[in-house]
Amino acid sequence: MTTAGKLAGRTVSRVGYGAMQLERLRDDRDAAVALLRRAFDLGVDHVDTAQFYGNGFVNGVIRDALRPGDDVLVVSKVGADPDPEGPIPLRLAQRPEELRASVEDNLRELGLDRIPLVNLRRADRRPGVLAEGDQLVGLDDQLAVMTALRDEGKIGAIGLSSVTLDTLRKALPAGIACVQNAYSLVGRDDEDMLALCVAEDIAWVPFFPLGGAFPGLPKVTDEPAVHAAAEALGRTPSQVGLAWLLHHAPNVHLIPGTANLDHLEANIAAGAIAFDEPTLATLDAVPSRPMDTSLGG
Repeated sequence: MTTAGKLAGRTVSRVGYGAMQLERLRDDRDAAVALLRRAFDLGVDHVDTAQFYGNGFVNGVIRDALRPGDDVLVVSKVGADPDPEGPIPLRLAQRPEELRASVEDNLRELGLDRIPLVNLRRADRRPGVLAEGDQLVGLDDQLAVMTALRDEGKIGAIGLSSVTLDTLRKALPAGIACVQNAYSLVGRDDEDMLALCVAEDIAWVPFFPLGGAFPGLPKVTDEPAVHAAAEALGRTPSQVGLAWLLHHAPNVHLIPGTANLDHLEANIAAGAIAFDEPTLATLDAVPSRPMDTSLGG
């Protein structure tokens, strides 16, 4: 297993940082900036964010944490906008003009002239909010504006999030740099899509890498085999679940998120875990658990 991999044309550490949980430090901005600086000091050079994380708060923390000379790949996503007063703090924003406006919002809040990679968050599969009404937008119309933004130099590369295998196949001619889908040791419904990404040299960036983010999602840390491996290695079950993903396919990049320094250090340390063949075979044999398809979120 290598500790670095390609993402949007860059070589970066395969363990990055998902910034969503920085919002938990909203009342202590200095602590949020310090946590991110610690991640950089530990070798993290891939940060995943979105304007709808904390209604711009998280992007602002990233802007404050970045210093001249930092060689950090900042990745954002569009397809939803902040909705602080809503039942959940985001609303879908799938229309082409909304995607463009969201890129502009991200550029402004991040203090960047160009975002190296922007993921188009589709809304046609669980987990998450499904599109309806005027938010049911064709993929071609969305890719047209994303490609235009790339041609204008406002984004460097296009990724996809929350997509089906058919959607990915249709999008390939546009040039896709990565796919972000829910995926874990116990949630491997997308094995065919992962194989296609390996074949097409597309990075696979799983969210919910330990499952369990919503009711109805199985948890990696509930598996006896994961606990047994953790005990044998002197690691935590969460570290074993993360490390398995890196071993499973060469194009996997992780973006575990946390607002806790100890958890941050443990997540990054998972990138150095090696499995012997029997342990890996035992983990590979853990069955994939079907997700509750009525699940929202």
